[in-house]
Amino acid sequence: MLMAQITDIHLGFDPDNPAEFNRKRLDQAIKAICAMTPQPDLLLATGDLVDRGDQESYQRLENALSVVPFPVHMCLGNHDLRAPFRKQFPDVPAPDGFVQYEVDTAELRLLFLDTLEEGRHGGAFCETRAAWLSARLSEQTDKPVILILHHPPVESGIEWMTTHPDEPWVSRLAETVAGHDQVKGMITGHLHRNISTWWGDVSLAICASTAPQVALDLSAIDPENPDGRNMIVADPPAIALHYWNGRQLISHFENAEEHVMLARYDENLQPLVRALLAERPE
Repeated sequence: MLMAQITDIHLGFDPDNPAEFNRKRLDQAIKAICAMTPQPDLLLATGDLVDRGDQESYQRLENALSVVPFPVHMCLGNHDLRAPFRKQFPDVPAPDGFVQYEVDTAELRLLFLDTLEEGRHGGAFCETRAAWLSARLSEQTDKPVILILHHPPVESGIEWMTTHPDEPWVSRLAETVAGHDQVKGMITGHLHRNISTWWGDVSLAICASTAPQVALDLSAIDPENPDGRNMIVADPPAIALHYWNGRQLISHFENAEEHVMLARYDENLQPLVRALLAERPE
């Protein structure tokens, strides 16, 4: 099973511009994903779908995603607002008012979590949301589960964007997942950088944004002393591909730029391909 991912789209950052920079970057990412061979089975859009939670931006998002020829599944980030999102996408389930739902595929159960607390930049996961997740995990224990959410519950090292591991929502999520060995992976966004790590025994893939990226700087930051460091950089729009091979989740991180081709598969490289494949057990 192959899942594509985009995240941190931030449509409407430049709300009065019909040729908005973030829309161009989103279109570039979607074009690259739709041109892939093989095509993904589905597309994950993991939060911060728009920048200001406004209805017009969600309309533009729906328009942009309309060209995708396979299912698109979304979750919410800290820049989103539930009421305008649900008005634009009424078919997305929202039990108890939270945008949480299951997508059951032949190979995996995908559980989409709502980590939005409106007015807060960091994540949240209340008892109501935890009860929903606990019920879903207890319903079926023999099928692998991937958790899809916006905020990664790990300390990233980028101090101004990181999650503190002692935040209550992280503990509540960990307590809910504990003992459910069928949870095999977690896919998130939020940090505007590609990061691969582990959250306990669960693999965690964090995709960079289609919008501009966060600069890589792991030094301490002083809120009282602006030091001129780079904060946001215009690296190419990012995409990810998550491949479930039946045992584990393998994540590939890519960008939507044209690549300079140095070699193609032709008769000159055919002997190499034959030799490599011949080494594998039948």
